[in-house]
Amino acid sequence: MDKQYPEWITNTSQQTMHDDFRAFLWYIWRCLNLPEPTRIQYDIATYLQYGDSRRIIEAFRGVGKSWITAAYVLWLLYRDPQHRIMVVSANKERSDAFSIFTKRLIEEIDILQFLRPNGGRDSNIAFDVGPSLPDQAPSVKSVGITGQLTGGRANTIIADDIEVPKNSATETQRERLGELVKEFDAVVKPGGEIIYLGTPQLAQSLYNVIQQRGYTCRIWPARYTDGKDKEGADRYNGALAPIIIETLKQNPTTLNQTTEPSRFSELDLTEREASYGKSGFALQFMLDTSLSDANRFPLKTRDLMVMDVRTKEGPVQITWASGPQQHLSQYENIGLNGDKFYGPMYISKDWDKWNGAVMYIDPSGRGADETAYAVTRMLNGVIYLVRWGGFNDGHGEETMEALATIAKEEGVNEVSVEDNFGDGMWLKLFSPTLHRIHPCTATEYKVSGQKEVRIINKLEPVLNQHRLVMTPQVIEKDLKDSETKLTVSGIYQLTHLTKDRGSLKHDDRVDVLAEAVGHWVDQVAKDTKTAEKTHKDKLMDIALRAHQKACGAIGLGRKNKSFIRKRR
Repeated sequence: MDKQYPEWITNTSQQTMHDDFRAFLWYIWRCLNLPEPTRIQYDIATYLQYGDSRRIIEAFRGVGKSWITAAYVLWLLYRDPQHRIMVVSANKERSDAFSIFTKRLIEEIDILQFLRPNGGRDSNIAFDVGPSLPDQAPSVKSVGITGQLTGGRANTIIADDIEVPKNSATETQRERLGELVKEFDAVVKPGGEIIYLGTPQLAQSLYNVIQQRGYTCRIWPARYTDGKDKEGADRYNGALAPIIIETLKQNPTTLNQTTEPSRFSELDLTEREASYGKSGFALQFMLDTSLSDANRFPLKTRDLMVMDVRTKEGPVQITWASGPQQHLSQYENIGLNGDKFYGPMYISKDWDKWNGAVMYIDPSGRGADETAYAVTRMLNGVIYLVRWGGFNDGHGEETMEALATIAKEEGVNEVSVEDNFGDGMWLKLFSPTLHRIHPCTATEYKVSGQKEVRIINKLEPVLNQHRLVMTPQVIEKDLKDSETKLTVSGIYQLTHLTKDRGSLKHDDRVDVLAEAVGHWVDQVAKDTKTAEKTHKDKLMDIALRAHQKACGAIGLGRKNKSFIRKRR
């Protein structure tokens, strides 16, 4: 037995390589003139051998997860030449490269030469190993995710980097990818396994979604981390590899140090971080989507406030905060990981009449899109969203009556309808119903430019300044709507919108919200503290006049009133 084998390998090398994939991996690495597998690579090998039948491996770029898995494919065939393996990637070139590499190793490594194709299929992308019995499925086959999966059969499916930015940037693309991989369950044989290798591109990554379908995930980042964000939440949802957690517990000084010191020094990782940028490094090397999500998804529920208001008046001043005392845990988070709802830290005792109330409507025809609406009010530079939703019947009488009734209930001063639908026809159809139920000003508005950019440009500044308030009723209705179909939820649309064209399958509600918020853009610039002082001065003047009247001092001039105010 070669003395270079790790100490846990016994002297029966052939039997050990048959039983323990780590020993087989060590041998393959030696044949390739590679250094002995690292501690992390051995840990990945252990998970490949003993992990659940549906598992996901997320490891930082450069750790060699594809090479390790190629060795795992050889080990499966070494143990059982009747095993059938399908390799699937985002594009066929990558899966073909995996298959070609595997076939080349069979041809060059001595203990694997009994697996050389012998009379069966012998192409680089679909071949049979020598001892394999005739079968409709080849021993190893490579295919792209959009290729011909149907009709194939395999004991092991390797999904190698099946998700890339090109096929996961938009909601429609992610939905399609999620449907394509469902075919794996029809391909895999009873008792078989499906293994995903990859790097998540965002929180809505396929690798996160399929965990809800029974897949287990294990993550190996490039640096030791406890996986906690600033608020103590687990950024990895319990998937951080135990070897990372245990090492950190035994030696806390390893925090933020490299997990692969023999291959990636701290200087090397620092240079990579500088090259990739913080967000890119967090995604590619720390497998942490939070920074990527922060940049890609700028609209978050934690930047708005939740509170109830009165129909005719609102608080003169309101202050945002995101402490534990303000967290409203009763509302389910359907935004990104870590997003939350918060109530205000401070609400002034003084309330005043609204500056106005408007209703914006984005009509639709009969189809998947909704006729969406949003009712907003304004007071002292703060916008209050008091009604928000949509109707499936684009221009039916019931929809028009419902919209007019909402306008009446909320006492709106103006209803504005997007006129890009039917060249103003919708407003002409709606006007008789509106004037019958709630006579008020009815106007049209136009939109132009890329929709996603326009919406974000209108909403992001308001949210960043914490000038948007949602009532509890709005949130409760929206969460109820999301139970039927998540993508119709306005809050889902708000938090999952990016500047990528077509990033959302449905965006009706967030679109109309942006217009209803944009109506007040000039008044948002008004300073709320100045407004509160002005309001108090106004109340003092009213009280002073009442006092003067009661004392019979109506004739006191402006000089006396100014003197009293100055004394105050």
